[in-house]
Amino acid sequence: MKKKYLQVLREMKSLFSDSDSQEAISFLMDKVDHHDWPVIERQETTPGGFPLPNEIKDFQRALVVFSDGACRGNPGPGAWGAMAQTQSGEVIFEASGVEMKTTNNRMELEGAINGLIQSYEFLIENEIEVASTPVFVYSDSRYVVDGIEKWITGWKARGWRKADNKAPENVELWQKLDHITESFNNLKFIWVKGHAGHPQNEYCDRLANLALDEAGL
Repeated sequence: MKKKYLQVLREMKSLFSDSDSQEAISFLMDKVDHHDWPVIERQETTPGGFPLPNEIKDFQRALVVFSDGACRGNPGPGAWGAMAQTQSGEVIFEASGVEMKTTNNRMELEGAINGLIQSYEFLIENEIEVASTPVFVYSDSRYVVDGIEKWITGWKARGWRKADNKAPENVELWQKLDHITESFNNLKFIWVKGHAGHPQNEYCDRLANLALDEAGL
């Protein structure tokens, strides 16, 4: 993660030429470079450290993806966190990303998008058939789950327009999410209540907030 956030700060530094911004970004880079990176602990309940959702227990092969978004100010600095498990409970990846000015809804979308992209890459790299692998995506965002399960079909039928003929907010991210979901034949989004003790959801929330902390935001 250290390399990731140093890269973000380097990109920021290239965008701002005034001395105050350069000094502030250099200060943040020094903090990141010398930060004592914490380790997130897990409760060991499966080989990956998390309990399996009921939806996956009867499958011989399946993936479960979890994602969350966080924003400090809305709009403001934001981050997403994502992870995925196989049907055995093995965690196949965990990831996070930061944006300097964004919204909570955008970070929720980015979490789902990046979680699915990395899941797809895992299946391809391990020569696992994507079409026949059930994939369940868990999010505490009604915006994401209702959007993909209820609204997006109508938006697409109207040329990416809502019933009032206006474009959906964050339409470019919805189009990106739609594109990656089309790579899967057996995909379902499931809503979980946030901040209610759901282990993987809480973990993704911590990934996102840790990413913000590590970026000094």
